[in-house]
Amino acid sequence: MLSRIADELGHGRKVILVHGNADMDALGSAYAMSRSFPDADIFAPNGLDRVSRMVADKMGVDVLESCDYSGYDRVVVVDTSSPEQLEGAPEIPSDAIIIDHHKPTGRWDFVGTFYCDDTRTSCCEIVKQIIDAAGVEMRRDVGLMLLGGMLTDSGHFQYAKPAMLPEFSDIMVRCGIEMDEAMDLTQAPVSMSEKIAMMKAIERTRFDRVGEMIVAISFGGSFEASSCRAIMAAGADVVFVGSQRDENFRLSARATQEAVRKGIHLGEIMSGIGRETMADGGGHGGAAGLTGIGDTEAMLNICMSRTMEVFRDIKKREMLERGDA
Repeated sequence: MLSRIADELGHGRKVILVHGNADMDALGSAYAMSRSFPDADIFAPNGLDRVSRMVADKMGVDVLESCDYSGYDRVVVVDTSSPEQLEGAPEIPSDAIIIDHHKPTGRWDFVGTFYCDDTRTSCCEIVKQIIDAAGVEMRRDVGLMLLGGMLTDSGHFQYAKPAMLPEFSDIMVRCGIEMDEAMDLTQAPVSMSEKIAMMKAIERTRFDRVGEMIVAISFGGSFEASSCRAIMAAGADVVFVGSQRDENFRLSARATQEAVRKGIHLGEIMSGIGRETMADGGGHGGAAGLTGIGDTEAMLNICMSRTMEVFRDIKKREMLERGDA
């Protein structure tokens, strides 16, 4: 299928969409695709996150804030697990191409071309495979943006799966990129507002535990992902941080790799809750999100309760394996 997608991308004018508050993996994927398969624009209907905005400025990336599909021959969506993550964009046509690496949600069943490899750490790896399948020479700027996406989605290698490492190394060699260049691309100083948001999130934290595993929840006004990491650094194994915007809530979730190895999969937890509450949830084992209409505190409590159920199942399994029944 990768060769077929590469062939389709080689023709006509394209617009490449990224999910709301798009991260570096989304931007890197869209940028690499737009430069490798020319006559393509990048459309971010709900903007970029802080790191992506910084990188876009560094690299001179033009990103559309509004778009009319009638001027394009093909609509492409990258790093987006469901249409709901494209709020504000025109309806996605059935002949769109969807490229993703999150656990499939079934929300893209109406499109003709859907390629998802949820064994991959980042969407940038899949885009690299498509570029290679097309036989396109990889430009240095393209390689750098792909490395940036891989770095951020792997937590700077902390959550990297083995298959990512050869792809990362191959780009470095082919494009002549040193590690410090790749690292510097996404490095941004922590602002005072982000520091304050993390401190407030820690102050508002509630937690519970099963055995040695701790789940924590907190309410924040912004920087949910950074707040998750700060609470994890304080000792939590799984963290959910939410914010409220009028009737809409947004939750970010993070888990340690040890928790993931034991059986936690935040993408499954969030997608399950999303189906039950008519919200949009999904993600990876160690990082996921949930958005929709509702009360943030109520959703945080549901997340904690569901995680505690998984914790108890893990503890029972471990007891059986040890023969402690």
